[in-house]
Amino acid sequence: MSQDSSEASLHESSPIDPNFLQQQIEAAIVRTVAYVDVFDYPLTLNEVHRYLVETAAPLATVQAILSNGRLIPHRLSQHQGYFALPGREELIAVRQRRAGVAQMMWPAALRYGRVIHTLPFVRMVAITGSLAVDNVEPEADVDYLIVTQPGRLWLCRALVILLVRVAARQGFQLCPNYFVSERSLLFQEQNLYAARELTQMVPIAGLSLYYQMRQLNSWTAAFLPNADDLPRQLNGSPKEPALSPGRRSLRAFAEFLLRSPAGGRLEKWEMERKIRKFSRRYGNQGDGVAAFGPDWCKGHFHDHGRWVLDAFSGRLRQLEEREA
Repeated sequence: MSQDSSEASLHESSPIDPNFLQQQIEAAIVRTVAYVDVFDYPLTLNEVHRYLVETAAPLATVQAILSNGRLIPHRLSQHQGYFALPGREELIAVRQRRAGVAQMMWPAALRYGRVIHTLPFVRMVAITGSLAVDNVEPEADVDYLIVTQPGRLWLCRALVILLVRVAARQGFQLCPNYFVSERSLLFQEQNLYAARELTQMVPIAGLSLYYQMRQLNSWTAAFLPNADDLPRQLNGSPKEPALSPGRRSLRAFAEFLLRSPAGGRLEKWEMERKIRKFSRRYGNQGDGVAAFGPDWCKGHFHDHGRWVLDAFSGRLRQLEEREA
């Protein structure tokens, strides 16, 4: 065996310094708590583990590090089972209050989401954003991601918007701000914000497509390696909401009519009309990350994701300055 091969073999078999590993996990824990501080959202132990940023570690290891006195109270604060940045303990009461608001919102959010699922060409519905993690104020709207059959996304969107207006008259604000077709399940934005949004979304219809979406977006493991588990459970194991025979027949008939050449022309007209309207109002692609096309309508006209990542970077700089 050559000297170079021997040195390479020795290097590969050398154990990793456990102190280095601990420091790496400690830094990841702090980054994880700092990220959600942007949303005024302290974390439980299980949440710290699941959303551990860019580092894989067993739950027992995360628990041991949070209990060994190296992070708390110097770099993190712990109270009532929640972990927050030092001086931000008041967020625990904020989270608990918002969780109470979320519990009141969930029944209507699920009901409207399941109605969306009955509309023509809808193949998957998921709740995203703040409600997905029970972090909402009373005036918050409900964000939905909707997957449609290819070729009829814009007609599907028009039908959903009619439901949005009905819900608004009933005092409930729906925000279906992300439509994609089954041909566009891969997220183009691949960063920590997008990874969090994808892994914390709550699918309420179209579970097979949800699993397909998660598999196609396996890049999320680079940002959140522990968040590859099943979707959040709603009253037990996730179940596909069953359409009644009448609704199933009505949807099939509507889809049959709208798959016609006339339906294709209507789809093209609606897409071009809305894209012209959005472009006039918000510029070519909006002033943030809005994007429009035959297989997607992403209505985030203000780049909330960029703002979140910038705020996260700012918190990390503040932590580094304090520890320097």
